[in-house]
Amino acid sequence: MAPTTNARIIFNSVPTGYPVPGKTTVYDTSKTIDIEDAPLAGGFVLKTLVLSVDPYLRGRMRDPNDNSDAPPFMLGEPLVSHGVGVVVRSENAKVKVGSHVYGVIAHQEYSVFKDLESQGLTVIENKEMLPWSVYVGAAGMPGQTAYYAWKEYSRAKKGEIVFVTTGGGSVGSFVIQLAKLDGLKVIASAGSDEKVAFMKSIGADVAFNYKTTSTTQVLEREGPIDV
Repeated sequence: MAPTTNARIIFNSVPTGYPVPGKTTVYDTSKTIDIEDAPLAGGFVLKTLVLSVDPYLRGRMRDPNDNSDAPPFMLGEPLVSHGVGVVVRSENAKVKVGSHVYGVIAHQEYSVFKDLESQGLTVIENKEMLPWSVYVGAAGMPGQTAYYAWKEYSRAKKGEIVFVTTGGGSVGSFVIQLAKLDGLKVIASAGSDEKVAFMKSIGADVAFNYKTTSTTQVLEREGPIDV
């Protein structure tokens, strides 16, 4: 089989503010992959279907000498994040062609993996027939972070009052909805009027812009806060 273009999103330069497409990241088509003949050594070829673009990725776009809780992206290499792909060739008995795999994937069309275990990958059965994009949202890292944290640590009870900061974000917005499902009054804050409108649309009882409204005054008026 003739080589196939393996397009990638490359980390090209460290930004000083917001990332700029074409400068911070570039779309590169210089690499190819021979899907039928690429050496796998018992591994498999994964074709990328969906990738997450999360706020924490900005923190990885930094100088490698700057320490943080997540490793930096390497200049000249593809971005990586959670995603879902479909197996198009396999020499691994645990991974069949046509299987869908979830985990941390490079931002490129095709990737070769040695196995599932060492790469932290999981085969998704998707018996519910959900869109694959759900697995980088509600059923992915943001949704799992919100769900496990809420259920394990909130100790919330029906009728209590919870204050959710960054309620317009990927995790906070799920916490708002989980709290409403459990019967709590939800106060939520975010940094723009657009996010305030969004928080109200997903069920927040009280939503405000902390940049233009006193958080202390809101909590004194709407509290006391239980969670």
